[in-house]
Amino acid sequence: MVDRLQSLLSRFAVTAEVFHAGPLCGINDLAADGERGQLHLIREGQVRVEHADSKVLQIDQPSVLLYPRPLAHRFVTDPRRGADFACAHLQFEGAGTHPVAAALPPVICLPLDQLHGGQPILSVLFEEAFAQRCGRQALLDRLFEVVLIQILRALMESGQLRVGLLAGMAHPRLRHALVAMHESPAEEWTLESLAQRAGMSRSAFADSFRDTIGSTPGHYLQGWRTRLVQQALRKGLPLKRIAIDVGYGSEAALSRAFKVQTGQSPRQWKQAMAASPRSEAV
Repeated sequence: MVDRLQSLLSRFAVTAEVFHAGPLCGINDLAADGERGQLHLIREGQVRVEHADSKVLQIDQPSVLLYPRPLAHRFVTDPRRGADFACAHLQFEGAGTHPVAAALPPVICLPLDQLHGGQPILSVLFEEAFAQRCGRQALLDRLFEVVLIQILRALMESGQLRVGLLAGMAHPRLRHALVAMHESPAEEWTLESLAQRAGMSRSAFADSFRDTIGSTPGHYLQGWRTRLVQQALRKGLPLKRIAIDVGYGSEAALSRAFKVQTGQSPRQWKQAMAASPRSEAV
């Protein structure tokens, strides 16, 4: 069986870049960083996390704090003892069009002991973070990417996300249909063929998909194809090739479907992206 996370991350990459390792004392404000998310590992200490919408988190044990999209936040710790942090920026390919970043809530906080099997990785990560060795930055960046995958795995296995893509990927039947669409977007998928992949009747599949994912299978497939088109446009591929790769019979059919999803033609979207100071903007 194809790995359900691999089917996403192989097409839409995520890269990490460590920007802090060490204690933070008192009040520390972290601005929304352009189009990047952030991942914080709290090894030790008590932390109050504040957000502009008044949502407050009180962290009293070693924890991970994930911001899949830019969101300003403030850390409040004891001004003398502080708390030990390792922090990284997360660059989701395509920014807002990245399927995982778009599917997650604005902030996720998990105790580190909920990352099953993560202790060996965390031990190495913290050891490297608080030392100065050659290759430290490159190694920490890769370790943070591994931790992100462990977070996604923990969210899927725990059932904490009730609605959305990761909830569907955690579903014992729906995930087969989702992986099929992710792996073969050019296939002429029908409700019946997707239901067969899921091992369900058409009506049961349609109802379960809508309740779990939050959209119909057809609408989800069009959204997935649109993300792939945007990715290909960023790479400069011609529309004729994109249409074939993604499953549209012609450039005209691709353009019509793309405009329904985004409100712009592929040409208009590409021009807007090129004119934006944030090259990955939607």
